[in-house]
Amino acid sequence: MFFGNRSVRMHLLRGALGGVALWLSLRTVATTWVPSLLLMPLALWMFKGCPICWTTGLFESAAAWWHRRNEQAALDP
Repeated sequence: MFFGNRSVRMHLLRGALGGVALWLSLRTVATTWVPSLLLMPLALWMFKGCPICWTTGLFESAAAWWHRRNEQAALDP
């Protein structure tokens, strides 16, 4: 997986934290630019790029979870 995480929960958590960091970065740019400069790279790191990259990773994480679940069900008698 390039954009995904090991679990869907972790991926959703990273997305939520990235969204908060992005929102705070855009919210503070009008008053002072220092928090904005610190929060924007954090948001990009949490999203593993852009929000579209995060969405692609969500699909990758969900597909990996689905495949692991089906493999486990096939192995269990």
